[in-house]
Amino acid sequence: MKETILIENGAVLTVDDAGSVYEPGYLLVEGDRIAAVGAGAAPATIRRAARTTIDATQMVVMPGMVNAHTHLFQTFLRGLADDKPLLEWLASAIWPVAQALTEQEAYVAAKLGLVENLRGGATAVIDHQYIHTEPGNDDGVCRAAEEIGVRFLLARGWTDMGYHPAFMETPDQILAEMGRLHRTWHGRAEGRIRVEFAPLIPWGCSDATMQRTYAQGKAWGVGSMIHIAETRKEVEMNLALRGLRHVEWLAQLGTLGPDVQLVHSVWLDNHELDLLVEHGGVVVHCPVANMYLASGMARVPEMRRRGIVVALATDGPGSNNNQDMLEVLKIAALSGKVSTLDAMALLPEEVIWMACRGGALAFGQPGWIGSLEVGKKADMVLVDLNSPFAAPVHRVPSALVYSVNSGSVDTVLVDGQLLMRHKEILVLDEKALLAEARGACSQLFARAGLVG
Repeated sequence: MKETILIENGAVLTVDDAGSVYEPGYLLVEGDRIAAVGAGAAPATIRRAARTTIDATQMVVMPGMVNAHTHLFQTFLRGLADDKPLLEWLASAIWPVAQALTEQEAYVAAKLGLVENLRGGATAVIDHQYIHTEPGNDDGVCRAAEEIGVRFLLARGWTDMGYHPAFMETPDQILAEMGRLHRTWHGRAEGRIRVEFAPLIPWGCSDATMQRTYAQGKAWGVGSMIHIAETRKEVEMNLALRGLRHVEWLAQLGTLGPDVQLVHSVWLDNHELDLLVEHGGVVVHCPVANMYLASGMARVPEMRRRGIVVALATDGPGSNNNQDMLEVLKIAALSGKVSTLDAMALLPEEVIWMACRGGALAFGQPGWIGSLEVGKKADMVLVDLNSPFAAPVHRVPSALVYSVNSGSVDTVLVDGQLLMRHKEILVLDEKALLAEARGACSQLFARAGLVG
């Protein structure tokens, strides 16, 4: 028998095409789907159908956000190399530790990072996982996602030239390993887990392998993710190497389209924006990481005016240093205002749309997730607004973006399953996980020759 859950008395922020907000409203979950949503009190027939009732008084019921780009292994690297620009940060913090990462450590780091995502209001996560120093690292991350119950897209990173030797692979290795992962994990856990290609950075990826992997992804019906124009220096590197800016290069290769996620996209010129309008592509905006690494700020308000899809993400905990999507909402709104000197550059409703609907497009499942509508997957978050930080609430979208953070996330459902309730993680012993993570990180740092 399908589990039926009625959520009532809350402010239901649907993020549908009309921007409907029901204050109060109700929502009925049947199995893994949304069966009903509406304003006011639930009809008697719906109340009778519910086996479980959740009182969402003084809460907002919203779609689960999509953290559209992170690196889960970096949960072990928070604060390790603060106050450094990107390329120096990679050399001093990421590469030394990542070379020693084992499958078990990748699994524990991913569990920790996915619990953090749930607490931050994300029900779907795209992990750009490029550390393959042990063959099973990707499997460890996927295993963590399967156990915890999140919706998960493994963007399997690769580089075949010009990068740190420990992380480079041959084109045949990349295709073979991705084939194994596709057979093993794609569509697993009732479709919650998927895989896609993720070329790491333009200066680490050859033209031929870009085209091979993109063509294979097309054949499988999956997209691809790549870091694009994160820093001005990287754009200069590509101009020196190929005579092209990053988006120009993708367009010339035939690897630019609506199924491509372009992470960061800070240093795009007008012609590159024109190419995105022409070919499509989802820009994944990581405002906290761009500030942390002093990379710059993407032209998000202008992108949105031109019809370019923008999603939001935390980036990895090594350059944030957390995965709080509610914090990202606020920083995205504020950075859009200060970078344009326009107080109305990005409104609360717009950044919520980016985190939910934009995220669903980045994830490749806009028909399944991103809004609270009948027939969509029952992925949702209840955020407590009954707090000194938010009360009194005059406008729900404003309170959600500007007033609260991860500490206000009360309840999380994915596929209709309760993963968190009354601010308690239900799928594992959180204290035991924290202890396990500290132990695994200490072992990793000792092996890498660092003091943790």
